[in-house]
Amino acid sequence: MDVNEPEKIAEGEQSKPAEAAGEQSKPPEGGGKTSGQAPRSKLLFGVLLALTVVVGLYFINRNWITPALRTQPMTSGEHPQAPTISLTDIDGKKLDLADYKGKVVVLDFWATWCGPCRIEIPGLIEMQDKYAKQGFSVIGISFDDEAEPVVQFYKDYKMNYPVAVGNQRIGELYGGVLGLPTTFLIGRDGRIYAKHTGATNPSIIEDEVRQLLTMSPTSENMDFVPSLVAGTSSRIELGDPAAIDSEIPGLNLTKLAVAQKETLKKQLGEMKCPCGCNFTVMKCRQVDRPCRFSLKIAREQMEKLLKSGA
Repeated sequence: MDVNEPEKIAEGEQSKPAEAAGEQSKPPEGGGKTSGQAPRSKLLFGVLLALTVVVGLYFINRNWITPALRTQPMTSGEHPQAPTISLTDIDGKKLDLADYKGKVVVLDFWATWCGPCRIEIPGLIEMQDKYAKQGFSVIGISFDDEAEPVVQFYKDYKMNYPVAVGNQRIGELYGGVLGLPTTFLIGRDGRIYAKHTGATNPSIIEDEVRQLLTMSPTSENMDFVPSLVAGTSSRIELGDPAAIDSEIPGLNLTKLAVAQKETLKKQLGEMKCPCGCNFTVMKCRQVDRPCRFSLKIAREQMEKLLKSGA
């Protein structure tokens, strides 16, 4: 035996761990992919699948669902006549909505302190310039407490359409204007065709205006297609003038006999309103018309009287 053989054997034994280590470092068969790459591939596939679904839904909505919604036929009577507005504008002139019959009107409820209103008004000014000669007008009804800030705002923004300071009654006639701006689209026939709550892209309102400018001034226009963006409504709910102008605000008393009215007023005058105002229900209805507590109680008491026939 060669005296150097033990040394060779030792060297061979020492090389085995290195070879073993080298084997572990080799990539697995199948193109050299590591096990960590498989989850990444699955993640990428999932993302691509999700994008495919989103794009597919977009085209389905665009080419199928949306056209179906936009072409649904409206039934007669769904476009109510705009309630009467008769005010004095900030220039001291009479502003009567009846004088605008035969025109397309954008009726805009707004306020100088309302940020979205400030964003929307420049677009209305532009539309007034663009379509006035075609029989179009914007009318602004401000819900400011007084005229002074409205006059200054009108000058600063160079507004080119009539503006008046409104009141609670007008807001109630138009279904209760709970948010500003609230904009109504009125056709040449005096009917309301759309309502927009919140700041609305001027192009959306302009599209509706162009439609109404080409439509009948004498009959309800069933072919009008309102925008489908959030905040738009084509089914307009207005206030009941008989309830708004009632002795008990919010109640239409026309079905009650004189004796029943007096009984109801007496009952509501003896009941305390639970809203925390420390008034009777009758007093609360008179000084806090939006109170839902007094309104609910008053309606319930009136229904009891109608059912009893007393």
